[in-house]
Amino acid sequence: MTVSATARRTVRVDLGDRSYDILIGPGLIAAAGREIALRLKGRKIAVITDEHVAPLYLDGFMAALKAEGIDAVSLVLPAGEKTKSFEHLISVCDSVLAARIERNDAVVALGGGVIGDLTGFAAGIVRRGSRFIQVPTSLLAQVDSSVGGKTGINSPHGKNLIGVFHQPDLVLADTDVLDTLSPREFRAGYAEVAKYGLIDKPDFFAWLEGNWQAVFAGGEARIEAIATSCQAKADVVAADERENGQRALLNLGHTFGHALEAATRYDSARLVHGEGVSIGMVLAHQFSARMNLCSPDDGKRVEAHLRAVGLPTTMGEIPGSLPPAEVLMDAIAQDKKVKAGKLTFILTRGVGQSFVADDVPQSEVIAFLKEKLPT
Repeated sequence: MTVSATARRTVRVDLGDRSYDILIGPGLIAAAGREIALRLKGRKIAVITDEHVAPLYLDGFMAALKAEGIDAVSLVLPAGEKTKSFEHLISVCDSVLAARIERNDAVVALGGGVIGDLTGFAAGIVRRGSRFIQVPTSLLAQVDSSVGGKTGINSPHGKNLIGVFHQPDLVLADTDVLDTLSPREFRAGYAEVAKYGLIDKPDFFAWLEGNWQAVFAGGEARIEAIATSCQAKADVVAADERENGQRALLNLGHTFGHALEAATRYDSARLVHGEGVSIGMVLAHQFSARMNLCSPDDGKRVEAHLRAVGLPTTMGEIPGSLPPAEVLMDAIAQDKKVKAGKLTFILTRGVGQSFVADDVPQSEVIAFLKEKLPT
């Protein structure tokens, strides 16, 4: 498929001499060779993907590179959150070095957020920093993890606790690939789309409430939702690249969500990241209401929308048992947003009015979790 100028959208992440484009639209995997060749000084690429994505897109992607005279090798990893480990990080680094990828060449992540995070970490440390290209194949990766340079792997102590900031040189978000996602995967990615409205774009959240079915169906509404999300993240990243301040707002729902992921041992059969974020965003609004920061109606509105699209909104919807509130609190206390031992949460004064709250009392969080945990 040929990408038309009208179908494609471009979002620029403005970071001075490290600025890069996010291309959004149909047919971008087929056009990947041309887009990469325009920006790549080297002529070699290591493509990292997983066993779910490879049968669908690896051959076409490699053919697009070959058509532009780019020499490429590939590595196919197991799919799933557990791939974000030291074991697989070593495997990726060894494969990149064995392929003799140099700094002017590139490492490409062809996959969802797991592959993007892992590959970006490897690119950030191999040869003390290699060029890196994101080709996200899930909605969650297209609107969130592929943009902004956060890379990493998980630890038994928590999610994404080991990693580096390493910006990509290009992001190719092919919207055609989203048609192959399962309904569950697409809904999980949609949670991150809704997040941008809940942070500081109440008009966008209202638009999603009225147009979410069109976003799910595809076409222009989907491209618009992805482009708006990417622009929102690009603006925040440009202002606060390393999360020293307002970039933390992008973690709305993630403090609770990451704790739930750790509690389920990253078992995707029980909970995937976007589902954790969905529950976390509802909890963040409910906790804010408990702290008299917003109206309980705000939490009800958020819960109603996320439930309408088919996302879980309560901890009781997670299959299997969950640990007690004190154990969840330990996971929260390991979160990267903790500073000098003080809890930092993203709370809200209403839909689209999120803010960074420092030094949230642990006793309040534990009491809240005890109320919300299923009996």
